[in-house]
Amino acid sequence: MVLLDRYVMRQVAVAIIAVLLVVLALDFIGQLIEQLDQLRGDYTFYELFIYVSWGIPRSVYEYLPYAVLVGCLIGLGVLANASELVIIRTAGVSVARIVWMVLKPVLVFIAFGLCLGEFVIPYADQVSESRRALALGYKQQSAQAQRGVWHREADEYIHFNVILPDGQAYGITRYRFDEQNHLQQVSFAQEAIYQQGQWQEQDVHITHFSEQQLRSELVDRRDWQTELTPDLLNTVVVPPEALSIWRLSQYSRYLAEHSLYNREYALALWQKILQPVATASLVLIAISFIFGPLREVSMGQRIFTGVVFGILFRLLQSLLGPSSIVFGFPPLVAVLIPIVLCLALGIYLLRRAG
Repeated sequence: MVLLDRYVMRQVAVAIIAVLLVVLALDFIGQLIEQLDQLRGDYTFYELFIYVSWGIPRSVYEYLPYAVLVGCLIGLGVLANASELVIIRTAGVSVARIVWMVLKPVLVFIAFGLCLGEFVIPYADQVSESRRALALGYKQQSAQAQRGVWHREADEYIHFNVILPDGQAYGITRYRFDEQNHLQQVSFAQEAIYQQGQWQEQDVHITHFSEQQLRSELVDRRDWQTELTPDLLNTVVVPPEALSIWRLSQYSRYLAEHSLYNREYALALWQKILQPVATASLVLIAISFIFGPLREVSMGQRIFTGVVFGILFRLLQSLLGPSSIVFGFPPLVAVLIPIVLCLALGIYLLRRAG
């Protein structure tokens, strides 16, 4: 039985890796082509190649559930075409046992994806975006730059052009308002460094607004008292879907404490937490298809069915997630609906085949 376990696991694992490599190669080429029109100045093709390369961990994380789905269909399909699944069943191996054989390598891929999401992707995304912004010269531009990050704290709206992982920021524009929402002050700092528990802004141009006059001043250095630490700032610069579970939880609480909108981060948090369950549900669908409606079809039909089902699953996720933000129902419900539907369909088909 141990040899049989290893054989099935190897077939499934090799198929998943092959599918993932093909998808990543196509995505990498597509990203390069899409970014070619951005080449200018210091943003050369080499910088573009580095930028797209830093995005590979995120692509792996995003495509992994669907690579697992198609890979399981291919791996088990090869066994089905050679009548090996029939022999395995004839030998007295139950469907539940086969499901466990397939899940073993999948659990390794799930653990790998979790490690990427928690430790690699947040750093890689920030490095790639900050390096690209520096190459494009955004650090010297005001808040009208096309890229950058907005943040609100108390009575201030803040725009960062470039944020580096080591506690450095470039091109910081701060808009301060009074209680009547009248603009009181605008400042632009070329650079800010976090030292000894506070930010130090350098080369600051400050404009004061009042009913009688408009006054400007230049300051070489200014201390900035704020709760926005480098850790929180590193969270702001990365899209919610690229953050780790810990950072999502931390920043969601920070937004709630400041009475700011945090549903987008709550949605991303639940998607991250339930990603392993979503992957397992897609595996169950793949196994049920092999034992059910796709038992005697060609390999091409299996691959096509897997791709179509993966697209439908992703589409349902993409529709329900934003809908929960717009219409106000819990993000957890939006994340669970596709997973529960997959699990229900998979269990139903397996029971019919069993």
